[in-house]
Amino acid sequence: MGIFYDESNRLFFIETPNTTMCLAVVDDEGFLNNAYYGAKAGRDDLTYLLGGKDNPAVPSRNDRDRGCYFDKARLEFPSGGTGDYRSPAVCVRDAQGHDSSLFTYVSYRIYDGKDEIHTPAGEGRTVRMPATFAGESSAQTLEIELDEKVLGLKAFLSYSVFEDSDAILKSVRMVNVSDNTVIIDKLLSSNLDIDLAAFGNHEPDIVTLSGSWARERRMDRRRISRGTTEVYSTRGESSHQFQPFSALCEQGTDDSGGKVYAQTLIWSGNFVCGAGMDQFETVRSYIGISPEHFTWDLKPGETFQTPEAVLVFTEDGFDGMSHIFHDLFRGHLIRSPYLYKDRPVLINNWEATYFNFNTDKLLDIAREAKKCGIEMLVMDDGWFGKRDDDNSSLGDWFVNEKKLPGGIGRLSDELEKMGMKFGIWFEPEMISPDSDLYRAHPDWAISSPGRIPTRIRNQYVLDITRSEVRDYVYECVAGILRSAKISYVKWDMNRQLADLGSTGLDAASMGRLSYLYTLGVYDLQERLLAEFPDLLLENCSGGGARYDAGMLFFSPQIWCSDDTDAYERLTIQAGTEMIYPLSTMGAHVSASPNHISGRVMPFDVRGAVALSGTFGYELDITMIPGDERESIPEQVEIYHSIGSIVREGDYYRIARVSDMELYDAWMSVTKDKERALLTYVQCKGSPQNNKRTIRLKGLDPDMKYSLKLIGSDDENSRFCSRGKKDAWKVLAPDGPVSGRSLMNAGLMIPVIWGEYGQVMIELTSEA
Repeated sequence: MGIFYDESNRLFFIETPNTTMCLAVVDDEGFLNNAYYGAKAGRDDLTYLLGGKDNPAVPSRNDRDRGCYFDKARLEFPSGGTGDYRSPAVCVRDAQGHDSSLFTYVSYRIYDGKDEIHTPAGEGRTVRMPATFAGESSAQTLEIELDEKVLGLKAFLSYSVFEDSDAILKSVRMVNVSDNTVIIDKLLSSNLDIDLAAFGNHEPDIVTLSGSWARERRMDRRRISRGTTEVYSTRGESSHQFQPFSALCEQGTDDSGGKVYAQTLIWSGNFVCGAGMDQFETVRSYIGISPEHFTWDLKPGETFQTPEAVLVFTEDGFDGMSHIFHDLFRGHLIRSPYLYKDRPVLINNWEATYFNFNTDKLLDIAREAKKCGIEMLVMDDGWFGKRDDDNSSLGDWFVNEKKLPGGIGRLSDELEKMGMKFGIWFEPEMISPDSDLYRAHPDWAISSPGRIPTRIRNQYVLDITRSEVRDYVYECVAGILRSAKISYVKWDMNRQLADLGSTGLDAASMGRLSYLYTLGVYDLQERLLAEFPDLLLENCSGGGARYDAGMLFFSPQIWCSDDTDAYERLTIQAGTEMIYPLSTMGAHVSASPNHISGRVMPFDVRGAVALSGTFGYELDITMIPGDERESIPEQVEIYHSIGSIVREGDYYRIARVSDMELYDAWMSVTKDKERALLTYVQCKGSPQNNKRTIRLKGLDPDMKYSLKLIGSDDENSRFCSRGKKDAWKVLAPDGPVSGRSLMNAGLMIPVIWGEYGQVMIELTSEA
């Protein structure tokens, strides 16, 4: 790991343990180009990849065709209006409306460590943006200064690397050193031009994650050809519809192998992410804040900062990509003290009661849950104002004593007496038209004057760009937390932004609203964690609409999806796990038939799927069948037994039900290779004289492993299935088995009787 500057050739080498990025300053004018990014290369003169030192096409040698150079150059910070007709990384306008710009090299600095990122947030203040930090690892940072001489702008491009990561972190800081205001219409965090040779001179594939409410982050793979493929959000959040992520890969790349160039953004608001190929077969990949609903009037002396982009390259396929993202986020982004802790198993009352509950009902659920080993009760929506449905009271964060006589304090005291922790749900960013708050402060809602307000779920969005609104929201949440013994908060957001208008912004600054809104969320959560450092915070947005790296800076877990159907969750979780550690994924066992899909699935299968995340229950435990209730203590015990493997291990994808329909399978393997967990879920039955061979991944080939079927009633028959039909076995050698055999020869899993079934096997190395 390291950053080096070759002064004689004007080359920057940004190195991770297994990758190299080489930036080159080209021509006398100082055009910063990306000469190479990929597998580890030597610190050689790579300017030949850009046409060589005596390139006759550069402007100083061929000014008559200056535009032809820009049309083809692999510029690291391409701008609009000067001859590069591809998607630019920066678009700015001067006071006369001219939108041409060209940024050229000035200087650099390399320093040990990595600075925090702060950005102006209006009202004369700055906010710390979520970003990676060095932690226990050493880090180095390169900052390159570029200059736009006509407009008087400076751009500082930042690149950071850690000694234990193959990720490169990029961001941009823009400073106005002129005497005039300049309008920023677009400023991305990263641009990367890649020669088609990186993909074997074949058109690459692009992988994105798309969906909707209750079907988030489904893998979408398609071919890149001429033109651009782009995903985005203009909803004020990262969204259900698209994830701020893309991966360019060779056509044959799969989970186990192949080249991958991946990117994501540490940001929770509007974004754009895409890639396209030009007429010269160069692929341009980019990510940053969406230019839609965004302008920033940068006044003299002011600074604007982009979010941090994460770039990853690997030759080890999607599994290798996942390992880099997971390790980076666990080691350098998530700050929570719960990161590696055994988190309490919770039960949430939402799918159990919806709005129809009172203190007695909650305590009944808690008593039964306590008997089964569950450790926390979470009270969801409906405890405040006159909230008997979702049509009122958001913003009125005072306890409904008709439902909760004695208030939250009494409820938390009763739970403490029975040895249960207590958690609570908020939707702090929202306001109902039918609320005391809206009647007192209608101007606190984001709105566009003269237009019929756009309601979603019969609610509006609070304008938390304004300090008085943020202060009100914070005191509402903090006041409740001060009033009772509360260990956990679920922070929800159930609608997107529309009608973008704020009474706190002037006309010239209205284009800042979406950006400042996201900073407002960060500000609120930072304040909350500063006052309540031991709080377990789980973010949520109608399920998984704000599942992004930005939120992981504040919360170690995020509610993955409102769809708790275990079959649907297989695909949702497989997409989520491509980028995010399993320990960040809120996953619960819910009742059957499922409340969204109506699907009926065995309790053990529902448990196996949820055990790959932060485990809990979403049901009325007083109403479920007795055999299901009897299974809960065992599931809780399993969670605590294998939890460290899931939280800290490397994730491997074995099979995707979205690809093959028959089954889904994945593994977690500890870093020392001494423990592993295989989860197999059958999703389609067939005649029982059939079989399926599962080849494991990630084990030490020279270690011997003992295999234990998790959940078996019969200690002497460790490969028997539970359920109505247990006359089948996982076929494996008797006694310890080498990792080499398990990975190359595999296990045989005969078809389980019925449609759905599950197998969980714990592997432990033999000394």
